[in-house]
Amino acid sequence: MNTTKALRISLLLTITIAFQSCCVKENAIVAHRGAWKKNNLPENSIAALRHAIDLKLPGSEFDVWRTADDSLVINHDAHYNKLLIEETNYADLIKFKLSNGEKLPTLYEYIAEGKRNNKRTLLVCEIKPSEISKERGRKTALRTVETIQKLKADKNTCYISFDYEILKQIREVDSRASLQYLEGNKSPKEVKADHINGVDYHYSVFKKHPEWIKEAKEYKVVLNAWTVNETADMDWIIDHKFNYITTNEPELLEQRIKQKK
Repeated sequence: MNTTKALRISLLLTITIAFQSCCVKENAIVAHRGAWKKNNLPENSIAALRHAIDLKLPGSEFDVWRTADDSLVINHDAHYNKLLIEETNYADLIKFKLSNGEKLPTLYEYIAEGKRNNKRTLLVCEIKPSEISKERGRKTALRTVETIQKLKADKNTCYISFDYEILKQIREVDSRASLQYLEGNKSPKEVKADHINGVDYHYSVFKKHPEWIKEAKEYKVVLNAWTVNETADMDWIIDHKFNYITTNEPELLEQRIKQKK
């Protein structure tokens, strides 16, 4: 790649990331694994996603794994019904229903539902690092992006991961993708240098490094905190004006935000 072309790509990434950063909201609620808790729905179920959309929440988070036969499925843990997802075929996984009778959803089904009658809820897609190999995790990331692009949902999707290399891999194939890092071991300045849009850290990381809040705002890096379920922690994050707040208690958080206003 010649120097001129490299500079053009770098400029495009900088403009894209700055645009995405300035368009985010303040204290926007992200339902962690969907809006499941209040109505006792299964986490990461299509029903929990639909409820988050019906509540008109700004975001709904979910988790992606790839099965042994290359199906992309939605589940938080590496195991489903004591079966390691990455070493099990999809047909064997769906023999076991979720608590509400749903089958384990595929990414395709989940995103298709996420697009239906949805005008405001961002789909926050966590790509789980593979427990088998780094290479497998990167391939899962690429297949996830391909599926979301095929469904034309990429403009309504944000990708998050604990694996920094997964996010960098996505950036290589999609200059416009919205990316947030989860691990909590890099400063906003470092993340910005790698063309990653945001830091999505456990709230305790920000309490340990309050200077990162100021730094993120200075460098126009998106601020997100997880998983904020207690009122005292909610109030602290709200007062510091994060862009997004990820929670298992979206209804409670909405009340706290209204009371603060």
